[in-house]
Amino acid sequence: MLTRRHFIQTTAALLPSSIPTLSFANNWPSEEQKTAWDAQVTPLGYDPATTNPWGLHPRFLPQRVLANDELRPGDIHVDAVARYLYHIEEGGTAMRYGVAIAQGDLYEPGTYTVKRMVRWPHWRPTRNMIERNPENAQYAGGVEPGPENALGSRAIYLYVGDRDTYLRIHGTPYPESIGGRASSGCVRMVMAHIIDLFENVEIGSTVYLYSAEESLVMPG
Repeated sequence: MLTRRHFIQTTAALLPSSIPTLSFANNWPSEEQKTAWDAQVTPLGYDPATTNPWGLHPRFLPQRVLANDELRPGDIHVDAVARYLYHIEEGGTAMRYGVAIAQGDLYEPGTYTVKRMVRWPHWRPTRNMIERNPENAQYAGGVEPGPENALGSRAIYLYVGDRDTYLRIHGTPYPESIGGRASSGCVRMVMAHIIDLFENVEIGSTVYLYSAEESLVMPG
């Protein structure tokens, strides 16, 4: 059963960098292209509970689990220890997905609001990302949507108030990272998994990124 040690809401640290206006943002793929990419990243005969061409540990495949009654349907909870994302459903259940979280101290525990959601998004590294890894400078002009884009098939944008934190829940072209600490702050998911999640998330939903001390735990 999905349980909680704490339900403390923390304030996310401000990120000092900003992303310039996207010069390529008018170059959106057509619906036909998006549908073709969805098919490309979704295995033939896909069954969320059993399909695993990515070689994930079985526990990271999507599963429906029991949730505490007091958890609000629609909210998302991320367990920093077990590397699970829970999307709370009506009726006392939650869909659980395996994720990757940020490296080291780049993980930002806090309480966020979903204020934007994009199917096959653009991506541009932040200034901090380029400073930490100069190889990212080659992407400073932005990366067009597609299966090789760092945000993958879907992006859920996390805000604090009206401030974009530049933290995302997003797909990744690196499914081998699931279960680890790999990103520059975001929560990564297998592209086929976030396609499923995306359809059930609404703008205005609350997202809780728990610290190790506050993380959700599975008893036993």
